[in-house]
Amino acid sequence: MTDTTALLTTARALARETGQLIIDGRANAAVHDTKSSDSDIVTQMDLAAEKLLRERLAALRPGDAILGEEGDFAPGTSGITWVLDPIDGTVNYLYGLPHFAVSVAAVSGPPQSGQWTALAGAVCDGTGTVWSAGAGLGAFKDGEPLTRTQGPALAGTLLATGFQYVPERRARQGQIAAAMLDQVRDIRRLGAAAVDLCLVAAGHLDAYYEHGLNAWDFAAGALIAQEAGVRVANIDGGPPDERLVIAAMPEVWQELRDALVSAGADRTWDPPNL
Repeated sequence: MTDTTALLTTARALARETGQLIIDGRANAAVHDTKSSDSDIVTQMDLAAEKLLRERLAALRPGDAILGEEGDFAPGTSGITWVLDPIDGTVNYLYGLPHFAVSVAAVSGPPQSGQWTALAGAVCDGTGTVWSAGAGLGAFKDGEPLTRTQGPALAGTLLATGFQYVPERRARQGQIAAAMLDQVRDIRRLGAAAVDLCLVAAGHLDAYYEHGLNAWDFAAGALIAQEAGVRVANIDGGPPDERLVIAAMPEVWQELRDALVSAGADRTWDPPNL
């Protein structure tokens, strides 16, 4: 039987320790490499943070698999996979902005978003705040319960989003955001999906959507938002995946989804439609 409480304890400890590592190292951060475009950067601290996470998991849970942003998939035998983002919001991190985070999640089932079951997750943001959740255990901010029970109608929604690093796709995402501007209170682009989802869980943002995220970007944050009472789903209403993640209170989720579809959001994730 899976011990979700134990997984949550481990996720919190890993996020907290690695979060402190990257916060302490931020002043000396420098670009190490780029990935999908020149603006999709990797710092030496991304690599150091993932190295620490993998070392800790190898010692604490040697039978578990690991899916991390900066390393190869490491298969396991336990049925549990740890989904790791050593620094979500690396550009913010490099520029000294506080919207960055370490994201750690434990899932069961196939190591593919939309097919797994999220069991536990923790996010340590750039302020040192640890957000966390366990399936059926609730969501927490620095250990205190985190619950959302209501939110505004779509017209009063403070909506967050994010853009990808490939210029052509980012331009299309900008068109969608522009089409949403007159339907909501306002739009924010903070630059770290894991943090955005935690802020929705806390009610600091009302809702959030983003195309083209990787599994490690939202694995922990989506669980935290869901356990706080937020609906997090893909464009079809199923589990969140890389196509489009939409997070909103249940009573406004469908209206937000339909507005996004009208703005063309159901087409943007597919490269041939750029």
